[in-house]
Amino acid sequence: MTTRAKHFSEMSTQSGVRAPYASYDTWFAQQDHTRLAKKSGEAEAFFRRTGITFNVYGQSDAEERLIPFDLVPRIISNKEWTKLSRGIDQRVRAINAFLHDIYNRQEILRAGVVPTSLVAQNEAFLPQMMDFSPPGGVYTHIVGTDIVRTGEDDFFVLEDNARTPSGVSYMLENRETMLQMFPELFSKIKVQRVSDYPKNLRRSLEASAPAGCKGRPCVVVLTPGIHNSAYYEHSFLADQMGVELVEGHDLRVVDGHIAMRTTRGYKVIDVIYRRVDDEFLDPLTFNPASMLGVPGIMDVYRAGNIAITNAPGTGVADDKAIYSYMPEIVEFYTGERAILKNVETHRCSEPDTLQYVLDNLAELVVKEVHGSGGYGMLVGPAASKTEIAEFAEKLKAHPANYIAQPTLSLSTVPIFTEAGLAPRHVDLRPFALVSPSGVDITPGGLTRVALTEGSLVVNSSQGGGTKDTWVLED
Repeated sequence: MTTRAKHFSEMSTQSGVRAPYASYDTWFAQQDHTRLAKKSGEAEAFFRRTGITFNVYGQSDAEERLIPFDLVPRIISNKEWTKLSRGIDQRVRAINAFLHDIYNRQEILRAGVVPTSLVAQNEAFLPQMMDFSPPGGVYTHIVGTDIVRTGEDDFFVLEDNARTPSGVSYMLENRETMLQMFPELFSKIKVQRVSDYPKNLRRSLEASAPAGCKGRPCVVVLTPGIHNSAYYEHSFLADQMGVELVEGHDLRVVDGHIAMRTTRGYKVIDVIYRRVDDEFLDPLTFNPASMLGVPGIMDVYRAGNIAITNAPGTGVADDKAIYSYMPEIVEFYTGERAILKNVETHRCSEPDTLQYVLDNLAELVVKEVHGSGGYGMLVGPAASKTEIAEFAEKLKAHPANYIAQPTLSLSTVPIFTEAGLAPRHVDLRPFALVSPSGVDITPGGLTRVALTEGSLVVNSSQGGGTKDTWVLED
């Protein structure tokens, strides 16, 4: 997708380099270009050797791919981060309150703030979660909030990832790679740490254990297996936390608890950080053909004997139609205006709105309400007339499956190229950990970058890359 719209450069202005990049710009000007090109190659070799890869679903070739890494960091000032983290904190608290409400008293529905049909007819809504509160009252233990920037003080939430947000392993590996390649940079520029994330994740998960847990909670990471696109991350996080990585066949119900198979028999576990979708979590409750989950786990969960993170049914909160009501949701539960703005969103389920979207498809971005990873979307300005016509038929057939948004002029940050620094569009996915003890937001996140000049599509599945994200200490 290309754009000629004026965009905000996070590194430079007409009068010079912006303050957050000043020290880095001075350092970069002193570097030998050939040395940096060699370092870029070393980073790729490191990622390949370490196995930092992903799969693209729907591709005929099953080859695992590297996510391209760019060695120029994205730099955020402490002041900018303070605003972002306050907004994320407010938002994830509101999301958790919303989920607790819709699965219990449903006050927001009775108040007419959110249409009942959007919840009741939502495929991510699980009636099995009704009249039940998870251990500690937390639904969204790990949240990845996708944020874009269009100006000096203009930050927008693009979407809320409240089910099983991925990408944190790349945040950590990107920083480790930069530390190895340019240790001198970190002595010149004071950057806040991200390396505490695995320790904080384990602490947050343990704090979410059931009330009846005795001693230190036993935590595991539940993965669908090696063929999952994010398997590297599952194994990486289990290793970094010092906990077991398990699959469904490793677990069973024992005396009303979930236990994992060990060389000494079955051991009771207290917290499951699951990376298995709701549908496959329990074949006795959801998809009976699932081989990925644990038969009976929902009964144990509702009995209060296991914590599942994130809770089943959290997908309602990152549904893109529900997203369009997030400013109202935030205000309903916090009594405050939303600190972070939404992108203007058109709900295609509404007849007048659908007609507007159909009339303006060439200028809009249209997304599936349950879509992710850049799949199933139309980027109007980059689409052919044939693609637009075909997508229009999909819209007419199932309008409630889609929302539409204007094409934003995303901010740019520089990437390293053979010709020097070149601007590319980016987004940011910071990660928040939620437990009964509070919200912990890692200072940084995953910056995804569109490596093609002019492109606004940053998803790795669509050819994007990643960067290290620096939040300055002061």
